[in-house]
Amino acid sequence: MIKKLQLPLQTLNCMVGFMVWVLISSLLPFIVEDITIAPERIAIVTAVPIVLGSVLRIPFGYYANIIGARLVFLISFILLLFPVFFISSASTFADLIIGGTFLGIGGAVFSVGVTSLPKYFPKERHGFVNGIYGIGNLGTAVSTFSAPVIATQIGWENTVRLYLVLLLFFAALNFFLGDKQEVKVKTPLVEQLKSVYKNEKLWFFSLFYFITFGVFVAFTIFLPNFLVTYFDISKVDAGMRTAGFIVVATFCRPLGGWLGDKFPPLNLLMVAFAGLTVSGAMLAFSPSIGLYTVASMVIAVCAGTGNGLIFKLVPMYFNKQAGVVNGFVSMMGGLGGFFPPLLLSAVHSITGSYSIGFMAFSQFALASLVLVVWLYYMDRLSISGEVFNYTGQGILVTNVDGTIETVNPAFTKLTGYTEEDVVGRNPNILSSGRQSKEFYTTMWGQIGREGLWQGKLWNKRKNGEEYLELISISAVKDDSGDVVRYVGTFTDVTPD
Repeated sequence: MIKKLQLPLQTLNCMVGFMVWVLISSLLPFIVEDITIAPERIAIVTAVPIVLGSVLRIPFGYYANIIGARLVFLISFILLLFPVFFISSASTFADLIIGGTFLGIGGAVFSVGVTSLPKYFPKERHGFVNGIYGIGNLGTAVSTFSAPVIATQIGWENTVRLYLVLLLFFAALNFFLGDKQEVKVKTPLVEQLKSVYKNEKLWFFSLFYFITFGVFVAFTIFLPNFLVTYFDISKVDAGMRTAGFIVVATFCRPLGGWLGDKFPPLNLLMVAFAGLTVSGAMLAFSPSIGLYTVASMVIAVCAGTGNGLIFKLVPMYFNKQAGVVNGFVSMMGGLGGFFPPLLLSAVHSITGSYSIGFMAFSQFALASLVLVVWLYYMDRLSISGEVFNYTGQGILVTNVDGTIETVNPAFTKLTGYTEEDVVGRNPNILSSGRQSKEFYTTMWGQIGREGLWQGKLWNKRKNGEEYLELISISAVKDDSGDVVRYVGTFTDVTPD
């Protein structure tokens, strides 16, 4: 029973963590009425929780494997009591910076669930499960929508204090309902990092999540104040619009994970980045609030779907190091939410417009699209290489002149010749002398006419032993129809 509760419990944990994580940005329009904050410092106040929340995701993901999700969530919620109480009594800019920094613990808990929950489900459901867990991002929408409404009734300080009750309640839930028997993984952190840091896919996935989750976080903390100042709408209206963005992005996350379970995730990720590229460019032209809303919703759909797809890809490629890789990738996503608000504010202070900042985002999305396409084709080549290296049939590839270009390990096992022995030489080094010239003339004549010959012939191993092989020789042509190489595949069929 306890194991069945982990998905809903950890999803709610994530939601609470995210509610606390964006506490300051949600209430900022109210806070600035009591605490004087220079316009150029507003972006810093909203961005500082992102830093610690991002950096801590690596150790949180690691310790979720070491001590279990139950204890990590429990300790996190207890620690969050201190900065939340501190902020409720804040009276200066420095107070907000100090308290806001430690609110980052709320964002760091994300890497706990994506590390823990896959242990309870088969691989073919990991994308959907992590997508469901990602609904916890809805916590940002809950705070963005509800906190301003409550603040209008009881003030922002008392609104902050209500979060203390919520944290205590969820600390108790994890104490009683968390899984004490969760499978632990105790590979040292340094050892795990050494095993993955040279893998280019780690850096690709980090960049992709930097864009998709980064834009989600950035819009979450940037929109409330931006909509009020740029379009002169009410604080509650701005909160509702931001909440709508968060809801769409959040519910598209499990959709992305589910689609990644059903279809090739890299193909779908291409579509997501194409959508981000186009919508970012649209925002750069400073549209009306109607077009701004449309472009923002496209970003929400593409970012949410992309988030789900990326955490389908991580366990596909990093099964044994999922904890540390999830932590690293999610850290980069959190940092992705730190820079855009600062960039947009800096651009606006210099130019008086947000257009350059939005266009820069569009170009980052375009660069990511190109990298996804490249990774897709590299993956295809990798698959081809694995088939070439691990198939049980011997494979020999020559150029059009008959010079050997490469052979696979099965060729070495069957013939005794290594790749170094044969590359640059003619396949006649294998000849046993049993076949006549007319045999080879007929064979190559058929290859020239039909592009394929299959049959049996006697060849000789490196040690001089003769063997009978069943061989297929194919002509490989380029797009213009010209033969560029020949490929021979064979197996040993020598009679006992």
